[in-house]
Amino acid sequence: MNTQASKLPPVDPACVAAVERIGGTITPLDPIGAQVSGIDLASGETPPRDVLDALELEMARRGFLAFKNRKAIEPEDFLRASCWWGGRELHSTHGVHPATPGGNRHIFRLSNDRRHGIPDVGPQWHNDGSFTPATFSHSGYHIIRPAEHGGGTYFAHQGIAYDMLPDARKERWGRLSSVNSASGVVHPLFHEHPVSRQKCIWLHLGMTGAVIEKLPDAPGFRLLQADELKQLCHAYNDILNAGLAQGYAVAYEYEANDCVFIDNLAVAHRAAPEAHMPAAQQGLRIMHRSTVRGVKDLAPGFELPLYLDIGAASPFGEGVWQGGGLGFRWDDDIPMQN
Repeated sequence: MNTQASKLPPVDPACVAAVERIGGTITPLDPIGAQVSGIDLASGETPPRDVLDALELEMARRGFLAFKNRKAIEPEDFLRASCWWGGRELHSTHGVHPATPGGNRHIFRLSNDRRHGIPDVGPQWHNDGSFTPATFSHSGYHIIRPAEHGGGTYFAHQGIAYDMLPDARKERWGRLSSVNSASGVVHPLFHEHPVSRQKCIWLHLGMTGAVIEKLPDAPGFRLLQADELKQLCHAYNDILNAGLAQGYAVAYEYEANDCVFIDNLAVAHRAAPEAHMPAAQQGLRIMHRSTVRGVKDLAPGFELPLYLDIGAASPFGEGVWQGGGLGFRWDDDIPMQN
C-alpha cells in the first residue's frame, strides 16, 4: 500500500475533454496510472486520432492506462487496441502456448498453471523488448481470469525514480550502459522519454549480461566487476521498490475484463509474487500479453554501438561479460526467470 500521495500532476484537462467528447472518462489512479471507462474495446471501432493522442500522452506521463470493460473482450479486440499506440504494429517474439486461442502468435499467454499458460514469467523489474534496439513502445495486459486471491502486476514510474536519485548517483549512472545477455544490444541506463521528455532510468534485471562504464576523467570504457554489478542491480531494484511506499509505484490488482496498456519507456513492471503462486492456493490466473513495435532506437551515448558481440571476448577488459538468455545472476535468493 502506498503511504504518500502521487508525485504526478493531475490529468491534463485537454486530454479529459478529448476523451469526454466521445462519451468516455479518464481519471487518475493513485499514485500512478489512469483509468479509462466508456470506450468499448469490443466495438471494432477506433477512436478518433485526437482521442488516441490524448490517451497516449497521459500514458507517457502517468505510465499506464487501465481500461475497465463491462463484458468479455475477444483476443482480436485486445490486439487491435494494442495497435493504437507507439509503433501501431504488433512486434511479437515470444513462444506460443498450446492453450493460446487460435494459436495466435501475437498472444503471450501467461498463467500460474502450466496447462493454461506459460508460468513464472517476469518476477523482477524489467521493460519488455530489451533485446531489441528500438524496445517495444507499449505492452498490453488482458486479464482472462483474475485469481480469486490476488496476483497482479507491480508498475513503477521510471521518471520519478530518476528524480529520486541523489546527484552523485545520477552522475555515475549517467555514464553506464547495459548489454543485453541474449542479443548484445546496448542501452543507456538513462534516457529521455520521447513524449513526456522526462529523464528515466532503464535496466532489465533479468537479461543484463554486462554494464559498461564510460570513464569519468579519461577516454575509454571499463566493465563493471561482479561486486559492482550486484550493487548496481540491488540499488536499481531498491529505488523501484521504494516507489510502493513513496508514491511512484503501485501493486495493480486486475478485475475481470481489464485491459491495461503500459508505456514501456515510462514504467518498469514485474509480476506480483502472488501471480506465481499455485492455482490451488491463489485460484487460476490467466493473462494475455501483447507487445508493440518500437518507434526509435534506445541508443547508448558516448559513441557506443547499438550491438556488441556478447558471445565473443570482451572488448573492454576484465569484468562481467556474460551471454545467454538469463543474464547475470545478481541475487541468489530471489526467483530470476525472465
